[in-house]
Order: sequence, then C-alpha cells, then structure tokens
Amino acid sequence: MAKIMVAMSGGVDSSLAAALLHEAGHDVTGVTMHLWEGDDDRLAESLCCSQQMTESARRVCAQLGIPYYVFNYQREFRRYVIEYFLREYASGFTPNPCLECNREIKFRALLARAHTLGFDYVATGHYARIRTVPSDAGETAPPSTDRRVVYHLLRAVDTEKDQSYMLYMLGQNDLARLLFPIGEYTKAEVRAMAAARGLASANRPESQDICFVPGGDYRNLLREERPDALQPGPILDLEGHEIGRHQGLPLYTIGQRRGLGIATGQPMYVTALDIARNAVIVGPESALQRTSLRAERVTFVSGAWPTAPFACLAQIRAHADAIPAQVTPVEPGLVDVAFERPQRAITPGQAIVFYDDEVVLGGGRIARD
Repeated sequence: MAKIMVAMSGGVDSSLAAALLHEAGHDVTGVTMHLWEGDDDRLAESLCCSQQMTESARRVCAQLGIPYYVFNYQREFRRYVIEYFLREYASGFTPNPCLECNREIKFRALLARAHTLGFDYVATGHYARIRTVPSDAGETAPPSTDRRVVYHLLRAVDTEKDQSYMLYMLGQNDLARLLFPIGEYTKAEVRAMAAARGLASANRPESQDICFVPGGDYRNLLREERPDALQPGPILDLEGHEIGRHQGLPLYTIGQRRGLGIATGQPMYVTALDIARNAVIVGPESALQRTSLRAERVTFVSGAWPTAPFACLAQIRAHADAIPAQVTPVEPGLVDVAFERPQRAITPGQAIVFYDDEVVLGGGRIARD
C-alpha cells in the first residue's frame, strides 16, 4: 500500500484517478491547489479554478471517504504563470501558460510538498502513461529514486485526449514519483466508470479556456495589466511596405488573419512579429510555411543530452500532428529542428515536443529565428 496525494480539480478525470487508487487499497488523500486571488473575478469565473470546482472535489473525496485539503498557491501561480504569460506576450512570443503551470506548480511545487508531507506518490488526472524498463536495457539511468529502472513517458491510449505534449518537461526523478491512473482509458470509458461509481463529477463539463482568461480573450488581460506594452506601430508586407497600423505587438500572433484592419485584395496573415521595428509582418498563407526552427530551454526525459543528430517525430502544438524531423544538438539546451515537410505557422513561445513513436523524448520552447 502506497501513500498517494491526488491533485484534484473537481473534474471527472482527477476524481476517477482518486477513486481507482482508493479501490486498489492505497492510502489516498485528495488536494486542490487554490490558484486564484479572492477578489479576482476572472479566476472566479473559470471552470478549472472556480469555487464550484473546489466544492466538487470536496464532495468526491467525501463520497470516497478520503481526506481532502486545499493548498494555497496564489503567490506561485501569479509569479510563475500569470506574470510569465504577460511577460512573454509583451516580448513578442505566444506562450502556453498550461506548460508553465505544469512545470512550476503542479509538479515542481506539489511534488516538493508531497515529499515534505511523507507521500510516496503524486497522482493526477492527466491523459498520459508511465512505463518502466530495466536500466540495463541499453539505457543509462540518471540519478533518480530508483537507479535500477528508466522511466518512459508515453502518450495516452486515447490519442484524442492525449496530454503528453504538456508533460515533456518531466524528468526521471519526477516520473519516479508520479502516477497517471487514467492514461490507459478513453475519455468515454472514464466518464462511464465515474458514473458507475456515482461520482459527483461524472458529468462535469471540461474547461477549454486558459483558467485566468475565461472566454479565451487574453487581450483584455494585457490591456489591464500591461498597457505600456501595447505600443502602436506599422503593419508591413513582405517587401517592407507599410500597409496598415497595429495596436501593439502583444495583441497579434503568428497565423492570425482576422482583426488586422487591412485591405490588400487577398487574404493576409501575420507571418512574424518584428520586435526591433515594433512591426507586424504580414503575407499570403504560403509565407506561413517553414521547414525548420530553433528550440531553446530543451530538456530530455532521460536526463541525457544527445551527442549526435537524431530522427524523431516532432509536434509544434498541443493538437497538431507529430511530423518526421531531424534534431541537431547545438549546445546544452539548444537544438535545431528540420522537418520532413513544411509546417504552417510555427510560433515562437510555443513548445516543440519530440517523440519516438508513442514515447516522449523531450522538448523545448520554440525560439525566434
């Protein structure tokens, strides 16, 4: 029997994760991370950060007869997620705040607290899987809680709900202490299993928005908190001719077509954000195609840095297809990636994740060319 802390959002996925572990005979405790500020209406409206979701998690734990606690991570969430989000947009990047929330809050901070409190594992409702292989199976196990095995991070069985892209930053020490109980099931099976157990969250809707930007319009948040970053400037075509004016670089992203306020006789898309000239660069859709990129802050699940170029599948967005690519190490933390075929709207600030079939190799942040 293991002592397991289950991170619970109040949704069906984490609720079933707790139920399955409890049924397996483990000593399970449910916890919710309180991320929103009490007077912040944006977070109060969010499905994944609302008081209603906290109460849903509390009800599920009461049904299961397991302890339940709420941990306050408001300060960390503001520092590592919201401030990061604003800073990235103000610098001309398009961030994915869920990646930073996973990196800094759900896994770094929560794993540290679980260790302090004497828990053996932390479990979440992520759709992903962990597999162990003997460390003598042609692989070198970096320092971890168990040097006898190497931990692999895999895609979920349900490829439509797979969240492994969001977990590429996890390393050996993390995976040794994590459990993803629902990774072997489809979403339909998860809902059916939760309903069969009468869990209060069985029919809870899913949150699709950024939790601190209900409705998905991050621009209002930028206008409120970073008005100094919204400096008007030129919209330039690919030849450098000014064809319009923009309202601030952070309000635009690669691939954007709507809201440009220009008339050119053909559809035009944002192809680049030029920080030096405070300019939005636009062009036809064909100009969005790229065959290579540079990635920074790259880490590998194995903990080992590659010493030679390697072939893999590379994914540039959470719901994009993984495409054959060649990865060339430049220096620790930095790689160049060449794709087998052109990719549309490669966006600086987003993540690129490397796969060997269903196994996550690692990933990093797409840098500016």
